[in-house]
Amino acid sequence: MKLSKTVGELKKSGYSVLTVHEEMRMNLVRCLETGERILPGIIGFDDTVVPEIENAILSGHHMVFLGERGQAKSRIIRGLVSLLNEVIPIVQGCEINDNPLAPICCVCRRRLEQEGDGLAIEWIGRERRYGEKLATPDASIADLIGEIDPIKVAEGRYLADEETIHYGLIPRTNRGIFAINELPDLVEKVQVGLFNLMEEKDVQIKGYKIRLPLDVIIVASANPEDYTSRGRIITPLKDRFDVQIRTHYPRNLKDEIAIMEQEAAPLSLRIRAVLLPEFMKEILARLTFEARKSSEINQSSGVSVRVSINNYESIISNAEKRALRLNEKEVVPRVSDLHSLYASTNGKIEIEYMGEDKREDELVERLLNKAVLKTFDQYFNANSLQEIVEYFNSGWGVEVSDGMPAEDYMEGIKEIPGLKGAIRTLGTVESPIFMASATEFILEGLHLHQKLNKEVEGGRITYGK
Repeated sequence: MKLSKTVGELKKSGYSVLTVHEEMRMNLVRCLETGERILPGIIGFDDTVVPEIENAILSGHHMVFLGERGQAKSRIIRGLVSLLNEVIPIVQGCEINDNPLAPICCVCRRRLEQEGDGLAIEWIGRERRYGEKLATPDASIADLIGEIDPIKVAEGRYLADEETIHYGLIPRTNRGIFAINELPDLVEKVQVGLFNLMEEKDVQIKGYKIRLPLDVIIVASANPEDYTSRGRIITPLKDRFDVQIRTHYPRNLKDEIAIMEQEAAPLSLRIRAVLLPEFMKEILARLTFEARKSSEINQSSGVSVRVSINNYESIISNAEKRALRLNEKEVVPRVSDLHSLYASTNGKIEIEYMGEDKREDELVERLLNKAVLKTFDQYFNANSLQEIVEYFNSGWGVEVSDGMPAEDYMEGIKEIPGLKGAIRTLGTVESPIFMASATEFILEGLHLHQKLNKEVEGGRITYGK
């Protein structure tokens, strides 16, 4: 389509200017008819959150997303921009993206009256129609809506004149989507200004009532505890949000692992080829799941998916160091690399009570043990590995570490009865590096089932009886 350059050309083209609600509804209808996903890259919400978003868009509703940290609230909100048209026409140079056929600001109305069909227009893309503000106690009406510009007053305009306003973020996102993150952190005065703008389409600036009939969808995010806390958010503002949509953490390991792999730093950036065994991925995902169930962790603040993502990156990095130092061709994390997760987990969990008898590392170690044990039980019955246990009962021991070459494991794999068969249960990869990782997993699982003893000295781990 040839883009019109003036109001006259726009009228001749037959272009119909839609409201934001109409645009998003039309594009959603197209997606529903063709089976196209509306939020690509958002995992685990297809049967829960996405249907509620679709209903809200079809209804033309303002939305508030409630959820703990790391539940993709901001990503979902930013993804809604894809339902806007690729480009729309605005009055050229207008600060608030005015509709050329029906401008709302006095400057553009005057220009249209003076220039008629010759009024110049420009076309803007989706990115210019999205605005976002992190709510903080110091955020003001001036930031979000606008302020009297003293320079314009000095030039001779009246305070009540609309042209004296220096527009804030929301008017500058007119004909688009505006997002407010952590909504309850806004002070009450600003919250009042917002609900006036959303419902009555006016706002008071410096005591003057200004009419601002903006075409904008307001979307917000909040922690459920803050949003439902009396005094954190005023009731009339809650009433202006037509729907509240509850997000959640991944409800199964498959989704947690898919998010880990999607969001982590690309493996192509690594110097060596990376192979992360499925059982190691499950341990990482289960660690996060165990943290979300732990009574020792403050669940109201949540355990973010970023725990899984950062742990995924950390364990690969620890294995990569080994591959570089030992000149191994592949990067394959092992159980002995799990110590690298302490640093990437500790800063993301809030322990309910910290005292001399409670340390973050000890809590993470307990959670890791549960994760390893549950993963082990998905692959093996400990009693079926009695042949391996008998070998250690006869007085033999095995030493492993995160700095030991994979080739050093091969002799033990050959000598320990039943070990090679158990490794095949975990995968068909025959490389020594994968087999070393599988060996550590099996030995650790037997230890956690109290079939083997374990001694740790520095970075070395000895399994025996």
